[in-house]
Amino acid sequence: MRFIHAADIHLDSPLTGLSAYPDAPAQTLRSATRDAFANLINEAIELQVDFVVIAGDLYDGGWKDHNTGIFFCREMGRLRKAGIHAYVKFGNHDAESEMTKKLILPDNVHTFESRKAHTFIIEDLKVALHGRSFKDAATTENLVQNYPDPIPGMFNIGVLHTALGVQSTHANYAPCTIDELYAKRYQYWALGHVHDYQIWQGVSTIVFPGNLQGRHVRETGPRGAVLVTADETGVQKVERLFVDVLRWHSVNVDATGCCSMVDVVHAINRELEMVLENSPPNMPAAVRVTITGKTPMHGELFGMEAQLRAEVLALAAALGPERLWIEKVKTSTTASDETDAIRARGDALADLQELLEQAQTDPEFLASLKDDLMALVSKAPLELQNAVPYFKDIRSGDLAALVSEIRPGLVSQLARME
Repeated sequence: MRFIHAADIHLDSPLTGLSAYPDAPAQTLRSATRDAFANLINEAIELQVDFVVIAGDLYDGGWKDHNTGIFFCREMGRLRKAGIHAYVKFGNHDAESEMTKKLILPDNVHTFESRKAHTFIIEDLKVALHGRSFKDAATTENLVQNYPDPIPGMFNIGVLHTALGVQSTHANYAPCTIDELYAKRYQYWALGHVHDYQIWQGVSTIVFPGNLQGRHVRETGPRGAVLVTADETGVQKVERLFVDVLRWHSVNVDATGCCSMVDVVHAINRELEMVLENSPPNMPAAVRVTITGKTPMHGELFGMEAQLRAEVLALAAALGPERLWIEKVKTSTTASDETDAIRARGDALADLQELLEQAQTDPEFLASLKDDLMALVSKAPLELQNAVPYFKDIRSGDLAALVSEIRPGLVSQLARME
């Protein structure tokens, strides 16, 4: 038999990070989670799977637009015509949704109740699915302890929405351990909640399929579900099914060897070309570019994100106007330390460098600098105050590190201007 295991669909959840830009792929952003789910249903029908398991977070919290639920019912109707049943566990986001409680679903959709764990039996396949939906979003009890024992002679599947107790980036809902899952001796655990694909194979096969569609730059790479093949002896194969319609990439560009803005732009161009070469031909890519490394360009790049983004947008337009979108351009470079070379010059620039080195430990200078900079900080708009990490140091008067960081870049930039 074969079944699809999906989770964390988050229907109609907005994709974030691109919509503020006029060049963003607005229609793709609006419909991405629906399109990915429709792709999943296409795969289920084409592969003629025996059933589909959805391990939580079908919806995306407290949505009140019933069009989201109607879309889900329509897709389930497509499965119904193909003779495919779906088994749905509600997770923390579903527990917040009005649609979870009110919509009447097609008769091929079976939802796990929330009062206690219970079991669905598929007699002709000798399959038992055990699960319990979330009643409340913040479900912090260990649900596994009350899951039933495996049914002898059946292929037992545990459906669970959990952080598994080790996923620090996700809320620790329904915490449990891998050993506790193995102890149940189910053949397969269909997990949800964690948005990255993970698999453990021991007494049981334990799988997080990840979410269907990356929704922001922290969810990079291919996204989808898994296709599980099993027989009387257990799980034979777990294959990933990629159904996403837009893919996020985080690209680091090393500017260590760059001596001009042109060099930096060329380095970014090479990285963007690699993104396109390694992406499916019809898959749009949303890219965050971060420039790193020790470079003499550090001073020139400081505060130039807007201009850099314009340069990178031009590159993206030339490389693939329908395939490549720039989410953000960030600079995280450090200055090349040319202290010895500058000191050897013995000129006014060398004197300035020495003065700046002494200023790092001069209380009178640092206090005066704070007074001058506070005039700027107090007038800065709130969004700028939140965006510039140095502002916190200026307010506290902790300016030694700031002067130390700025010194090599400032001196290097002055040398370049000279």
